[in-house]
Amino acid sequence: MKINSNFKLREIAGETIIINQGTANINMTKIISLNESAALMYEQLQDKDFTLEDAAAVLVENYDIAEQQALTDATAWVEALKKCGIIE
Repeated sequence: MKINSNFKLREIAGETIIINQGTANINMTKIISLNESAALMYEQLQDKDFTLEDAAAVLVENYDIAEQQALTDATAWVEALKKCGIIE
């Protein structure tokens, strides 16, 4: 998997959001806001191919949670971003 390079993280008014920089006529009525752990996975996995296990490893290393919980959380994160076309 890979994060679509057209999408970038931005900090606006204390919120971390994802914006689509590479597409004309962007629909700005749909804003994707990320919590701290989702933003951390995004930052550490952008610009590289990764697996669910790689995403889970980011959570385990930074939040000291069980591997199974990290895998469950990483799966939810990936599926949500795939629905939005952010992860290919």
